[in-house]
Amino acid sequence: MVLAAGPALAVAARGAAALGPAAPAVPAGGVAASGPVHASAVYCGYDNRPTPPSVGPGSTGNTVRELQCLLTRCAYYTGPVSGVFDRATAAAVRAFQNDHDIPYDGVVGPQTWAALRTCDVA
Repeated sequence: MVLAAGPALAVAARGAAALGPAAPAVPAGGVAASGPVHASAVYCGYDNRPTPPSVGPGSTGNTVRELQCLLTRCAYYTGPVSGVFDRATAAAVRAFQNDHDIPYDGVVGPQTWAALRTCDVA
């Protein structure tokens, strides 16, 4: 059998063990869980920290995507999971916090994250 030379052949010849230990699994959003994960908690995969940092209007990124995904799952948000904390996201947060007796201050903090992670879907 004749094999073409090149990087792929070198890797195949050495075997997978030569590449070193496997990297830990990281979710699609690139942030692994940073603490204990409650068995009944829900994670969308954008930010898997049990309590992500607080976010509010104007915030952007994977933490906002996680928020929008959870709000969608809890039937409070119907917009795109864009990663932008816009007016539609703020309105969904306001409705969610109101329904869960969480004072609305425009910020999604630890109490709101906890409620979102365990939201019951009818």
